[in-house]
Amino acid sequence: MIAFLKSIDSKIWKAVLKGWEHPLALDEDGNRTTVLKLEEEWTAAEDELALGNSKALNALFNGVDKNMFGLIKKCIVANDA
Repeated sequence: MIAFLKSIDSKIWKAVLKGWEHPLALDEDGNRTTVLKLEEEWTAAEDELALGNSKALNALFNGVDKNMFGLIKKCIVANDA
């Protein structure tokens, strides 16, 4: 599975290693808040990280049998799967 994920894109394997967090909004002082940023407000870098996570999840979901899929189907972060 590691070789398969790396062969798709190096960002996918990094998403598995590092994990992914939903981008958070900033307050007036530029500090991160606990409010999730809307997807249309994501930067290009945030979009790339989210895409790597989504591709990794897709590969993992399609690369496991039905029983394992039942255990991981609710994961939203690739390194949790």
